[in-house]
Amino acid sequence: MKRRDFLIGTTAIALTEFLAGCETQADLKIKLLKNTIPAQMVSKFRGELTSRPKLSFQPQESLTELFSLLQGWHKKSLLEKEQSSTNKTENIYIANLVTLGDYWLANAIQQELIRPLNSKSLPRWNKLPKKCHDLVTRNNQGYIDTQGKIWAAPYQWGTTLIAYRVDKFKALGWQPKDWKDLWRKELKGNISLLNQAREVIGLTLKKLGQSYNTKNIDQVENLKSELVKLNQQVKFYSSDNYLQSLIIGDTWLAVGWSNDILPLLKKRKEIAAILPQSGTALWANLWVKPTDSAETYLTEKWIDFCWQPQIAKQMSLLTQASSPVLPEINNNPLLFPPKEIIQKSEFLAPLEKSTIEQYQQLWQEIRQPNIKIQ
Repeated sequence: MKRRDFLIGTTAIALTEFLAGCETQADLKIKLLKNTIPAQMVSKFRGELTSRPKLSFQPQESLTELFSLLQGWHKKSLLEKEQSSTNKTENIYIANLVTLGDYWLANAIQQELIRPLNSKSLPRWNKLPKKCHDLVTRNNQGYIDTQGKIWAAPYQWGTTLIAYRVDKFKALGWQPKDWKDLWRKELKGNISLLNQAREVIGLTLKKLGQSYNTKNIDQVENLKSELVKLNQQVKFYSSDNYLQSLIIGDTWLAVGWSNDILPLLKKRKEIAAILPQSGTALWANLWVKPTDSAETYLTEKWIDFCWQPQIAKQMSLLTQASSPVLPEINNNPLLFPPKEIIQKSEFLAPLEKSTIEQYQQLWQEIRQPNIKIQ
């Protein structure tokens, strides 16, 4: 799943925060998604430590790149262990913590790329909401399991939003409020949707009062017919270019991710956004431990630092992605959604292979060749 990086200007970690040329000598090595941790937070973390450890925070461009790093490290470690008679190779090149998107977590567990965390070493673990506990508590196959192990520590989360042109809807005399509005005839040919089967089928399921994670979608009445009608409303599908068309007025409404949309709202007064009242899809960025990384108390220190309420609030405001430890803050409902909407919202859970095949087949069936994909 793609989730575009977003620009936060000078708040991104500066090159001065890295250990150029001596990464392997760092006491704490973190590979993170670009622009998700502000530089001043790293400085504050360093200031809280009684010792003066060497820190290396290295940003990567995409979640795909970070997942590939995990795969590469694991492959290299296995090879080194095969070649070493002592079987105790010191993997100094492997980061202690890595950012991983929740979508990648099941694969990382299945491929044995990461190892579980110890919640007893994380004092603020119990401050996280149940949704976050459920998201990262999984069995060894990567499926959500309340009796499973804790495989990751969420440090950011966001939503799927509806963004729209204020001027166009002012002329229509109404504003979108929920997913059902995407089917209104006035919007035909003026909508862009994410090029993601789980997102599009999921929002249609929500319209029908079902879950994003419905297993037997073949048995959901009217699902296919509703998707066909929605497909006729769509100008194009894209997970990358949907905001450009909204900016120039080529489309009137776009469904997209909050980390793309929220920074745009500060710059473009002609664009507004809403959280669908019936609930929406959630996403999260997680800290994970690579399987063969070195143990250090600094990993738990860093995770706990990210969960400090004041630090979490500052990071949320700077990055426009909420922290899971923050309570409801009424003055910014898009960044800090109301509790009643979050309760109706869902992370996209990993599905069994047979269920995934149902989603893929339906996705192919409802798409028409005249719809442009960007």
